[in-house]
Amino acid sequence: MKISPAGLAALIQREGKRNVAYQDTRGIWTIGVGHTGPEVHSGLVWTDEQVQAALATDVKWAEDEINLRVLVPITQNQFDALVSFVFNVGKSGFDSSSALRDLNIGIMKVANDLLMWEKPPELRGRRESERRQFLTKEA
Repeated sequence: MKISPAGLAALIQREGKRNVAYQDTRGIWTIGVGHTGPEVHSGLVWTDEQVQAALATDVKWAEDEINLRVLVPITQNQFDALVSFVFNVGKSGFDSSSALRDLNIGIMKVANDLLMWEKPPELRGRRESERRQFLTKEA
C-alpha cells in the first residue's frame, strides 16, 4: 500500500512544513516536513520542490516498514494513520510497539496503543488525530 493524498495532507498538517531549517524539541536540525539528516544545518533553506522531493523519500521508508511488518489486512485510513505514526516514532519504535504486536495478533486496540506514544506532551494532539484517522471507516 501507499499513503493516500488525504493521508499525506494529514501527515503534513501534523508535522508542519518549513522551508528553513530549525531545531526540533530535541535539538535535532529539521527542515521540510520532519526531514532530518546530516545535510540539515542552521541556515539551510529549501524550495517547495526540495521539500516535496524529500517528503516522497521520507514517506517511502515508513510505507515500506508498514508493508513489511503488518501481517494482516488493513484499510487505507489505518495505513495512513500508521504511516504518520511510524514517520514520527521511527522504525525501531514501531517494530517494538504494542500497536504493531496487537495489530498482527488481531487485537483491535491498536488505536488506543497509539496514545501511549504521547511524550513529550506536545504529541498528544497528534496521537489523538492518528487514532481518529485509524478508526475512521472508509467512505
